[in-house]
Amino acid sequence: MIIATLMLAGAAALPAETIVVTANRTPQPLNRVGQSISVVDRPELDRRQNQTVVDVLRTLPGVTIVRNGGLGAVATVSIRGAESDQTVALIDGVKLNDPSTVGGGFNFGNLLVGNIERIEVLRGAQSVLWGSQAIGGVVNMVTRQPGEDLRANARAEVGWRNTANLVANVSGKFGPLAASVGGGWLRSDGISNFSERRGGRERDGYENIGANANFNLAVTDDISIDARGFYSRGRFNADGFAPPNFSFGDVNEENITREIVAYTGLNAALLDGRWRNRLGLAYTDTDRRNTALDGAPFVSFDGQGRNERLEYQGVIDLADGWQATFGAEREVSRYTTASFGGAPTRARARIHSLYAQAVASPIGGLTLTAGLRHDDHDRFGGATTFGASGVYMIERTGTTLRASHAEGFRAPSLFQLLSNFGNQQLRPERSAGWDAGVTQRLADGRLEIGATWFHRLSSDLIIFIGCPGQTGICTGRPFGTYDNVARARAQGLELALTMRPTTALTLQFTHGLVDSRNTSPGNANQNRRLARRPEMSSSLLVDYRWGFGLGTGFSVTNVGRSFENAANTAVLPGYTLVDVRAALPIGRHLELTARIDNLFDAAYETALNFGQPGRAAYAGLRVAL
Repeated sequence: MIIATLMLAGAAALPAETIVVTANRTPQPLNRVGQSISVVDRPELDRRQNQTVVDVLRTLPGVTIVRNGGLGAVATVSIRGAESDQTVALIDGVKLNDPSTVGGGFNFGNLLVGNIERIEVLRGAQSVLWGSQAIGGVVNMVTRQPGEDLRANARAEVGWRNTANLVANVSGKFGPLAASVGGGWLRSDGISNFSERRGGRERDGYENIGANANFNLAVTDDISIDARGFYSRGRFNADGFAPPNFSFGDVNEENITREIVAYTGLNAALLDGRWRNRLGLAYTDTDRRNTALDGAPFVSFDGQGRNERLEYQGVIDLADGWQATFGAEREVSRYTTASFGGAPTRARARIHSLYAQAVASPIGGLTLTAGLRHDDHDRFGGATTFGASGVYMIERTGTTLRASHAEGFRAPSLFQLLSNFGNQQLRPERSAGWDAGVTQRLADGRLEIGATWFHRLSSDLIIFIGCPGQTGICTGRPFGTYDNVARARAQGLELALTMRPTTALTLQFTHGLVDSRNTSPGNANQNRRLARRPEMSSSLLVDYRWGFGLGTGFSVTNVGRSFENAANTAVLPGYTLVDVRAALPIGRHLELTARIDNLFDAAYETALNFGQPGRAAYAGLRVAL
């Protein structure tokens, strides 16, 4: 893992020429980015041997994971105490979200590490470039990219509770066409989604089939065509609320989620390559179906969420150290849902967007960034956001200073606007925040220490309210509706230490303090902590490469207690997870792997009553040609 910019954790110190994409929506050297970013690259993913993306994300500073069960269960990501649907998720730069969910967010539960080559996590708002939902931060996952040489990679793993995982990818360049194609399969008997500590006995299995493809055709030296695709189909046996008393427990319900992500674009470089243009069409389609299998099978829920996005982006190099990024987008979102065989409901919304951002280096070591965005939504009207950051490197002392101010917004979801509980008068959720930090490199880069303080205020947050009367927004809503009545504050400190005393040994430690509270005036829960946001979390990763090639390592993740509810009356106890791993190369092309997750069999919950995996051992084989 490589933690960049304001925080460094999870790998040896990054070289100054490290390139990141998420902060500026175009490749930028790390030393020109003023926001806090974590980067987990392919070598680190290989060392960790994790199966799921959320297992990687949970060790990053400021990131909270909530998973309603084991493999395949619904999993959400919160960054710096923001709501989970205030996180933007991307695959190969394509924005992911499911308009058919209540909050319009993204379920990370079906995302496997598979053929993901790189994960970038930006902490803090970035709605200027990524639009709605980018209040807490952005998670960008990049699949294996085409290369000049023909390469093939494969791995197989088996282990606990009949778990099996197969992944393969082939990439190369064939004349003007560069291509990367891969696929994966995972299955497991799993655990009881209803916590075994609370009486769950039925194992809820999981199976996932996925594929990825990336093509680039060079038409001329200055014109190329991109085509990218991602597919996932996960089948998960869930628990729920069974009759006659409808209390949470073991039930036999099958949840199938199919996700399709597609992109095609035309790239053109003008003015001797100084003006780079991209015109693209992105498409995401998420289909969810829940089927109750006790007795005669029947579909309890069927939903489809779809996004179609037409976008233009231009990047122009104005002068040495001066660059401008600008663009326009048109997005159409729609959903169709039906429950228990009832008539389907449908909704649609359109949003037009314009954005621009400038990056300037007026003097050596100093980089300033500022941007502006305006979104026009056909339901709630317009929203304008601003962001600015600065970074200053003092090369002779190894000191880097960074600071940023960022605004974010989240458009009301289609469900919140147009469902039977909807309110078409909703305004977008808004946030404004800042962070500042320092990173100090010592001992020729073998030691690096970083600290960041952040603060964010959020307003017009949308929550469900009861409707005892039938006036105002409650007219025709006897069972309640949604309204912009909540506020929140989040602030905290992120600390990081990276040590590499020898080329064989790497030690990485992070600690995060996130104080996120309800600040809604007059609310019964005012000044109480937001639900499912632990105040403290830390991680320690140690890896050692022995002289004969064996790689060994362990990870310790500690998460403090949190609360299940807004009233802070139901406590989720803190927990500590210890994972150990080893990898032994055999010749140039083979490697044996082994790991034990949750070594001490810690029992814990990230959501009340939902179980989490206990101690589990795995062994595998990797092939690289």
